[in-house]
Amino acid sequence: MGETYVLYNPIAGGGKGFENAKKLETLLPQKKLLYRDMTEITDYGAFFGTVRADDEIILCGGDGTLNRFINATDSLQIQNPILYYATGNGNDFLRDLDIKEDGPVRINGYIKDLPSVTVNGKRYRFLNGVGYGIDGYCCEVGDKKREQSDKPVNYTSIAIQGLLYGYKPSAAVVTVDGRTRRYQKVWIAPTMYGRYYGGGMMPAPEQRRENPEHKVSLAVIHDSGKLRTLCVFPSIFQGKHVSHTSIVDVLSGHSITVEFDRPSPLQIDGETVLNVKKYDVEAAAVPAAHALA
Repeated sequence: MGETYVLYNPIAGGGKGFENAKKLETLLPQKKLLYRDMTEITDYGAFFGTVRADDEIILCGGDGTLNRFINATDSLQIQNPILYYATGNGNDFLRDLDIKEDGPVRINGYIKDLPSVTVNGKRYRFLNGVGYGIDGYCCEVGDKKREQSDKPVNYTSIAIQGLLYGYKPSAAVVTVDGRTRRYQKVWIAPTMYGRYYGGGMMPAPEQRRENPEHKVSLAVIHDSGKLRTLCVFPSIFQGKHVSHTSIVDVLSGHSITVEFDRPSPLQIDGETVLNVKKYDVEAAAVPAAHALA
């Protein structure tokens, strides 16, 4: 049996990333754990060149940590067992998998064949979803709050305040697999690979990351005033907002483009990108066996 490397994000979980990662010593007393600060790894090709094929890697952090890892290793063919131990706050990835185990879980199969999003000329892979609209606004405000305090960020509170005061909805042009729709007053327009983002919100409740066609789903809350949107919004945590069909559309496909009429913040698995007018999502290619079925 090889070594066990623990790659931890020190800022995860409100700055307690290393402290939380050390809990693995109680969960895995039989293993000798070798800790590495992920923020100090600048070349994963070089890192994986130093480990043996039977060495296992445990990633410790939240959804943003996973996002940074899958993008930093995009060009690599990783043979080592990759496990994940959640030490973040939202943990939507594990929520989507319905995994409640205390210890690390193997994720090799979940970090391949992922969809990608192109924003401001740069391509990113993503695990959970791309948020655009008030969800991106929430991440922008949450980032500012984290800079000012170590207290946990309440994204639900930020969203409600944004609905009432801080966020102005945009007009949007949406294209899904070549079909274009136009909306006014768009509050959210996320594209989802899993079901959850934002600490438990479920904008596209029927979306499944294991769907054989590798489709992604776009959810749009549109053409509603502040009061009605505020009344409907809490139901997104149960996925029941989709029953309000006059103001909610969920569209699935392989190629999705969303363009707002003004720049807005966007989030990718919780990582914020500012001043975005447009994003393009491409689902992973359908395997040949499914394409021929």
